[in-house]
Amino acid sequence: MISKCNIFSDFCRRRFIDVKLFDPTILSLVQSLNYASTKNRVIANNIANVDTPRFKAKEVRFKNVLADELEKNMVAKKTNEKHVDFSDTLHKPYVIRMKNNTTYNHNGNNVDIDKEMSELAKNQIYYQGLVDRINGKFGKIQTVLRGGS
Repeated sequence: MISKCNIFSDFCRRRFIDVKLFDPTILSLVQSLNYASTKNRVIANNIANVDTPRFKAKEVRFKNVLADELEKNMVAKKTNEKHVDFSDTLHKPYVIRMKNNTTYNHNGNNVDIDKEMSELAKNQIYYQGLVDRINGKFGKIQTVLRGGS
C-alpha cells in the first residue's frame, strides 16, 4: 500500500521542484513524514510479533543524508533518452535494520514491548508535530491565494 505521504512526495518531486512553487521546507517536511510513517509501520510490526518465536525486531535509522546532500552539488546529465530520469529516483534518508545482537525472550525473540511502546509514543508526537507544521505552511499559501484575507 502506498501512503499519501509517498504519493505527495513523488508529486512534489516531479512537479513543484521544477517550478519552485514551494520552499524547500515543505519538501523536507514531506520527507520527514515519510520517515515517521515508515518508523510507525516498523514499530507496529515489531509489536505485532512480540510473541513470534525467533522474530528479530527491526528499527528505522536516520542516516546523515542532510549533511551529505548539503555537501554535494552533483548535477546529473541524461545522455540517452532510455536512461532513467534522475529526478524520479527515491532518496530515502533512512534505513531499516534488523536488530540481531539481542535476545530478550526464551524463544529467541528480541522485541522489548516497553521500548517499542515508548518509541511508538515518541514517533506519534513527532509525526503530529510535522503534520501541524506542514498544515501551517499550506495555510500560509492558502492565505496568499485568497488575497490575504
